[in-house]
Amino acid sequence: MARKELRLVLVTTEIVPFSKVGGLADVMGALPDELEKLGALVSVFTPLYSSIDRGRFGIRPEAGRAELGARIGGNTEPFRLHSCHKPGTRVKVYFIENERFYARKGIYTVPETGRAFPDEDERTIFFNRAVISAINALDLHPDIIHCNDFHSGLIPAYVSLEESENPHFAASGTVFSIHNLAYQGIFDRDFLGKAGLSPSLFIPMSPFEFWGRVNVMKIAVSYSHVISTVSKTYAEEITSTDEYGYGLEGVLRSRRDDLVGIVNGIDMNAWDPEKDALIPHGFSPAEIDGKNLDRVELLKSFALPQTNAGPVIGMVSRLVDQKGFDILAEAFDAIMALGPSLVILGTGQEKYHELFWSLAKKYPKQFGIKLEFNDKLAHLIEAGSDFFLMPSRYEPCGLNQMYSLRYGTIPIVRATGGLLDTISDLGGGDASGNGIIFSEYTSDALLEAVKRAVAFYRNKAALRKTRKRIMKEDHSWRRSAEKYIAMYDRVRSRVGMGLTK
Repeated sequence: MARKELRLVLVTTEIVPFSKVGGLADVMGALPDELEKLGALVSVFTPLYSSIDRGRFGIRPEAGRAELGARIGGNTEPFRLHSCHKPGTRVKVYFIENERFYARKGIYTVPETGRAFPDEDERTIFFNRAVISAINALDLHPDIIHCNDFHSGLIPAYVSLEESENPHFAASGTVFSIHNLAYQGIFDRDFLGKAGLSPSLFIPMSPFEFWGRVNVMKIAVSYSHVISTVSKTYAEEITSTDEYGYGLEGVLRSRRDDLVGIVNGIDMNAWDPEKDALIPHGFSPAEIDGKNLDRVELLKSFALPQTNAGPVIGMVSRLVDQKGFDILAEAFDAIMALGPSLVILGTGQEKYHELFWSLAKKYPKQFGIKLEFNDKLAHLIEAGSDFFLMPSRYEPCGLNQMYSLRYGTIPIVRATGGLLDTISDLGGGDASGNGIIFSEYTSDALLEAVKRAVAFYRNKAALRKTRKRIMKEDHSWRRSAEKYIAMYDRVRSRVGMGLTK
């Protein structure tokens, strides 16, 4: 019997190439393409932010669709539906246009302060309600609605609790993906009324109560048919420890049989050192000398001398505690004493902006910092660095370690989440392994890892051989997408048998 076409809806608040804050945008930018190649009929729903260039992407009002509405409390917030095809694919992207919530600077936070928007509760409710309304208006009848992070976490509950209001979802299964458990969407209890959910649901220990407040991610985990996260190790970490579970470890443990860890892939075309238009010199495993030329250009871009005998270590990251900058700060002077050049690109907490500016003045010949988002420079850091540092306290998946491998840049990572799932230690030689791993989250452990990297750099023959080998690894989305398809089929079979969670 021929396999029934999978009608799939993905819901996300950011997606490359239209909008981006973090890794979610990269995942949503690549996964739908691979799912389409595997035969799925894919639609994506996302906000139409004022920063999105409608003309560039051919985004137009959805033909024949009048102004729609989404309920927030006792009021209806109007919105319009726009659409385009994702460039180079058949994937249809639907954009929710609303001046009140999306005609502003920033996607999640106020740019000037870095704090969440004061109306984040209503923005969250609006987006979830608008997607439900739009799916109904478009008559899509999806087999699977795949929601991502708490910003779309109410949809599984709406589908389950409002079945009579949403007949288009009678045969729909729901999947909820956790990309970062630290961001859960926690609001005061009046959130339920605004969301159109009965206050009677606010019962201690229920899906709708979390230490006297409402937690959207807890609701999503409770009502989705299957929960996924972005690596196998992270799935284990968030169910086994308080540190990683952020208060939801008990709820996640109760759904352990329905929790799937699928490591992200990367766009092998966008991150291809042989064809990358964003780097000055292309290279490949067969012709790798261009990497050294990119190294020269990288040092120039940070105004660092090319005469240092040590390796170049790169970082592209949000400057926040989660990414390991606290232990890097503690180990910084000792790392500089080892003789490497270090370059960092990113923005984040003000305390790290101030700290690294002062350290750049202290070590002007070894350390360069650029506090900005710059995609071209991010590619050059991957291409021109000898090592790429990711000392994360936790890392659900991580993408930069896989970008690094693609460019022959050896990752230095802490053993956590997706870093542990994608990086194996080089050990004492170059016969196997693809990176340098440390386990303890301490500045001493980080320092020892950098010492190993500096020592490995001195063995030029092993370094060159390792670079060529790791560049050939396959971290494409294809294998991950096949696992997503298997997960969707599992959900469809459960829905077909009339099973809930």
